Amino acid sequence: MSWWRAVSWPHAFAVWRRNASMYRRIWKLTLVPNFFEPLLYLLSIGIGVGSYVSEMGGLSYVAFLAPGLVAVSAMNGATFEVTYNVFVRLHFEKQYDAMLATPIQPEDILAGEVMWAVTRACIYGAIFFVVVAAFGLAPSPTAPLVLLVLPLTGLLFASIGIVTSLKLPTIDFFSFYFTLFVTPLFLFSDVFFPLEERLSGAWLWVAEVLPLLHPVRLARAAFSGEASLVLIWDVAYVLGLSALLLAVGARAARERLTN
Repeated sequence: MSWWRAVSWPHAFAVWRRNASMYRRIWKLTLVPNFFEPLLYLLSIGIGVGSYVSEMGGLSYVAFLAPGLVAVSAMNGATFEVTYNVFVRLHFEKQYDAMLATPIQPEDILAGEVMWAVTRACIYGAIFFVVVAAFGLAPSPTAPLVLLVLPLTGLLFASIGIVTSLKLPTIDFFSFYFTLFVTPLFLFSDVFFPLEERLSGAWLWVAEVLPLLHPVRLARAAFSGEASLVLIWDVAYVLGLSALLLAVGARAARERLTN
């Protein structure tokens, strides 16, 4: 039986609602690092380096950066939620033990946490898009379609992050996760330069494995209004990898939360 069939969605929504209630108390503290990091990159690199780069991918450099950083903002929102926050709730606060004393099951917790991470991804990505649009960097009438990319980005990185959190033995290992996984994705996923102009042959196929590349490419398509068959592959990649990881996460959640 597929794990999602075992989910009680009212119970999963209760987990989501609990997180939303807590977030209303601390949103100002969490907004600053997750939202302003890509904003600072947009300002410093886009305006600073952009003054030396006439154009990139047929656009001004700051306009080239904008869609990729919208995807990065959504990635950050989901990633920080399902890494440190989930790990603390699991190992230090023991909140999931309290939840399991009710009719809530591990699959409900997994679904609720992923739903909340997707919500946070949408919040951060949408706010960042509004800022980008205010700077005049989203002139295309199709640019708001990037809002449809945000839940896909959140789902993908919520799936990756929550499996990582369920598998890691100590919180110290997250430094490796962010340094050796998240940061390289940020730097080499078409955000700062077009990969097809700098890579060739087999390296472009290797780049297709990078999870962030696909949301970034979808975001660029929304900003430019240019559609292609590659976008079907991007959506299929996001949904397929997310489904696979959530199946792994469901087994890990049941093992970790019931032992």
